[in-house]
Amino acid sequence: MNNDEFDWGFDTLGIRVGHARTAEGEHSEPIFATSSFVFGSAAEAAARFSGDSEGNIYSRFTNPTVRAFEQRLAALEGGEACVATASGMSAILATCMAMLQHGDHIVSSRSIFGSTTVLFDKYLARFGISTDYAALSDIADWERLIKPNTRLLFVETPSNPLTELGDIRALADLAHANDCVLVVDNCFCTPALQQPLALGADIVIHSATKYLDGQGRAIGGAVVGDAKRVGEEVFGVLRTAGPTLSPFAAWIFLKGLETLSLRMQAHSANAQQLADWLVQQPRVSKVHYPGLSEHPQHALAKLQQKAPGGIVAFEVDGGREAAWQVIDATRMLSITANLGDVKTTITHPATTTHGRLSVDQRAAAGISDGLIRVAVGLEDVGDIRDDLQRGLI
Repeated sequence: MNNDEFDWGFDTLGIRVGHARTAEGEHSEPIFATSSFVFGSAAEAAARFSGDSEGNIYSRFTNPTVRAFEQRLAALEGGEACVATASGMSAILATCMAMLQHGDHIVSSRSIFGSTTVLFDKYLARFGISTDYAALSDIADWERLIKPNTRLLFVETPSNPLTELGDIRALADLAHANDCVLVVDNCFCTPALQQPLALGADIVIHSATKYLDGQGRAIGGAVVGDAKRVGEEVFGVLRTAGPTLSPFAAWIFLKGLETLSLRMQAHSANAQQLADWLVQQPRVSKVHYPGLSEHPQHALAKLQQKAPGGIVAFEVDGGREAAWQVIDATRMLSITANLGDVKTTITHPATTTHGRLSVDQRAAAGISDGLIRVAVGLEDVGDIRDDLQRGLI
């Protein structure tokens, strides 16, 4: 999929790309709920399986609804190819399986989703792939950790849950100078707010479960990049290992992409208002949000993002007990670890999203017991403030 095929703006790409209308003349994209596809002859079947001709074979790796989602997301990210997967974590796993082998080394940001750390340290390590962790915003630390066998740099920016930023262009330059691939988890921003490939990254990872869907309806993931690494190598992992996205979930994500730009701007606007309010609350000791001028990477956020995003994290004095008190006092906000929903969600990262990390790992990542993460939804922001106020008085 080449973005140059379309002389369209971002919002039009999000609505129009990928739908090959069938003979039925449908206006909305259909769901191809089928496990397999019928061939006109034995020769046609052989040509499909050998790769001599293009077309559908089996929905584990070829399905028209999934393909429509892949083409649309690739267009939005400015990539040549996209491979949709069963979840965001399976997108990361498929990428690592495609790019790495025994003896290779990863340098990752220390500030990543807890399950990604477990994947690197517990599971990839079993197959002889080692990982070291750098301070996200410290390029010198990244450079120090690169070894002769380093093959992949992995970064999540903004980070979960502290919204720390990494300089994508600087990391891309560092990766390429050392013959490494830069992989960027773009879950928090989506291509509506940030386009890592345009900044030099090689591969973009998505948990489509989050903002790409936008309403908490389905689980899925995606890998976006060039025709060789993603279109052939990551696709090869999907075809063989089968971390497959369902056609129904792909259809849900297609619908989500249609409103992605509008939603991300609205999430950001609400989050900015909430962050500005939280800064003024006596019981809040610190607020983490790239839209605040006191955020350490506020200037970088303005350069590489179109808006600060919808995630706000804040700290209260008193540790876990105080944080739980704030969370439990809410009546409208949804206590769940998911994010990217139109409904505002609230969670305690130290005991949920990052609960499988050791105390030392959480401390190194800056995940304090008093930290609360709010994924700001699209309700009236005054109602969100009022609900949080219950626990902050």
